[in-house]
Amino acid sequence: MSPELPIEFLSQPVAHRALHDVKDGRPENSRAAIRAAIKAGYAVEIDLQCSSDGCPMVFHDDTLDRLAKATGPVAARSCAELEQIPLKGGDGECIPSLAEVLELVAGQVPLLIEIKDQDGALGSNLGPLEEATARVLSGYRGAVALMSFNPNSVAALARSAPQIARGLVTSAYDPEAWSPLPVLTCDRLRDIPDFDSSQSSFISHEVGDLSRQRVQELRASGVPVLCWTVTSRQAENEARRWVDNVTFEQYLSPMPA
Repeated sequence: MSPELPIEFLSQPVAHRALHDVKDGRPENSRAAIRAAIKAGYAVEIDLQCSSDGCPMVFHDDTLDRLAKATGPVAARSCAELEQIPLKGGDGECIPSLAEVLELVAGQVPLLIEIKDQDGALGSNLGPLEEATARVLSGYRGAVALMSFNPNSVAALARSAPQIARGLVTSAYDPEAWSPLPVLTCDRLRDIPDFDSSQSSFISHEVGDLSRQRVQELRASGVPVLCWTVTSRQAENEARRWVDNVTFEQYLSPMPA
């Protein structure tokens, strides 16, 4: 049985990839974006990829090209190499490790960590990143939760970090949006069949699909439902009819009174 999602994740809006805005020198998942979220009092969502030497790195994509001033797979570079690679749109911002981010956050705000799929097809060829993440988080005292689109990853987290709340990131799984993921895989995952077997305690569901019966059945049964990714106050007002909290970007979500 998974530990319950800490209550802080239901009261503080979650800044997607931290409070990023490259126009202000705050790239996605950067230290500057994390500092801005902390200052504003938001919970922080970050993503993890794995370095070639097994270090959890705070970075969204599996390749460097879109976000960093380098090219090629993240997994082809060591932790030391990745920490020296500048992020696009950030003055002096480089790729941080999870260990560095934990020191920066230090329990000031809740930290929601997404483990990016390392299998490539949401399959079972994984484990090192989950195990490394558990080691780095050992002893961390702040409010923290782990999640992944890959149910096998969440199940691995149940083994590696049983004391930390974990959940599934879920989706409408439109095959066009998820190509080249096989249609049969999309069809299987759409109704969240692995919630119990992955020992999850919450979900974070795609914002355009929140009224789905399975999602609302889980919520009615007491499962906390978060959502990704809200991009306006109007969209947030609609989403909050269906969820317990939002993950947002491109605007400032109002803080609770």
